[in-house]
Amino acid sequence: MEILIKILQLVLSLSILVIAHEFGHFGIAKLFKIRVEKFYLFFDPWFSLFKYKKGETEYGVGWLPLGGYVKISGMIDESMDMEQMAQPAQPWEFRSKPAWQRFLVMVAGVAVNFFLALFIYSMVLFAWGDRYLPTSSLKYGISCDSLALSTGLQNGDKILSVDGRPIEDFSKLSLEIILNEAKTIQIERDGAASEIHLKPEIIPALLNKSVFVEPRIPFVVGEIQEGSEAAKAGLKPGDQVIGINGESAEFADIITPLLMSHKGDTVRLTLLRNNESIQLNSKVSDAGKLGVLLKNYTHFLESKTLKYGFFASFPAGIEKGIRIAKDYLKQFKLLVRPETKAYESMGGFITIGNIFPGVWNWQAFWNLTAFLSIILAIMNILPIPALDGGHIMFLTYEIITGRKPSDKFMEYAQMAGLAILFALLIFANGNDIIKLFR
Repeated sequence: MEILIKILQLVLSLSILVIAHEFGHFGIAKLFKIRVEKFYLFFDPWFSLFKYKKGETEYGVGWLPLGGYVKISGMIDESMDMEQMAQPAQPWEFRSKPAWQRFLVMVAGVAVNFFLALFIYSMVLFAWGDRYLPTSSLKYGISCDSLALSTGLQNGDKILSVDGRPIEDFSKLSLEIILNEAKTIQIERDGAASEIHLKPEIIPALLNKSVFVEPRIPFVVGEIQEGSEAAKAGLKPGDQVIGINGESAEFADIITPLLMSHKGDTVRLTLLRNNESIQLNSKVSDAGKLGVLLKNYTHFLESKTLKYGFFASFPAGIEKGIRIAKDYLKQFKLLVRPETKAYESMGGFITIGNIFPGVWNWQAFWNLTAFLSIILAIMNILPIPALDGGHIMFLTYEIITGRKPSDKFMEYAQMAGLAILFALLIFANGNDIIKLFR
């Protein structure tokens, strides 16, 4: 069911963004009285799932969910309709219009996606506010994975800053290290300030990590699985484990490995229950678990929510959208540097689908849709023939020089661009498949 929900969210999100993008081209083309022959959600090679014609435009839904398109008369695009281009130019065709009008038609899709993202972020902030976990609220410090431990960080460290810059939102810690190629992390350990020096190898390692550091939390039982060893031993929701076999152990990052070291054994648990210390004997499963789900950090650490009125939400949404766009652009710097191995983290539809939660959450859906809208805008503005950015590049050249590239040149450029796009599509989705078998 989780996979189905992820797929439905992905399809709905991309459908909204593709329609918005293509409507940008469609609307400006109509404004300049350019004929639009087709307006399609998804591609329709050989057949379509649905179509109807109104006026001069055929509207439809294709069966291949790789995007969408509008077919504009007199334009060399992915349809590669060279037969039409061989006919004399007509006044309603794209090629008959001034370069500045054609430029606006091509830039409109990208512009709609970008401004749509800013609008969505503004409405999300108005409806739900901005909730995050301040780094300063981690009163127990951090819990480290193996990569974090290898850098010199320790469980219980408190993060003060990265390269001297305070990190307000704890969830942005890894992103700050990656995008700004951080050299140091300033911490507090046992009440004293210290500094961790990061090696360049941390960047490629972090790019393939879903978890680097987490909030450190006590081992407090949230739910008990029916028939588990914990249920048999008499543990109850709210119990806090503070020791195992007489050894003091308060935090989950200490207790979890201790349990793993006692697979199949019976251990004596020291618990806090209703502020009283009690002891229970419990068997540890062969997997090294008691069979409990822990309460998450929201029960122990204070999150912060920024609320916005309707009008205040717009400047905040615009600022957020621009910041996220800048962060995404920084990732291209990593992609062109082989030593970062950022290309290994490129993903296709599986990667995109997995960023959506396994349960339907409208706040998460709209935040992710806005993020994907920014990605779609940036990807489309790249100067690759077959993308909007390729057309914009050639039109900019025409406006500056007054010379229009020949139809034959545009045909070859379009074919080259399509080859590049298919290669990138295969590479990204190939990465997804490889990751499934790792």
